Amino acid sequence: MCLSIPSRVTKIDKISNMATIDTMGVSREASLDLIEEEHIQIGDYVLIHIGFIMNKIDEKDALLSLETYREILVILEAEDER
Repeated sequence: MCLSIPSRVTKIDKISNMATIDTMGVSREASLDLIEEEHIQIGDYVLIHIGFIMNKIDEKDALLSLETYREILVILEAEDER
């Protein structure tokens, strides 16, 4: 099973067809090769699979998902402390 954490696009390089994305504070590069580039803009939330942006998602849904991931991390950290 693969889980994709919503990531926010922070930069687009049209020459390399790559985007810089922020995933819960971690910055990385992702390819735009598998999505129509004109549909992705800085500030959009996207889902990544093996280094490729696969689709754009609604900001409200992205923020709800990110909050759920943060809640899961808090629970896992609490369990690790026990």
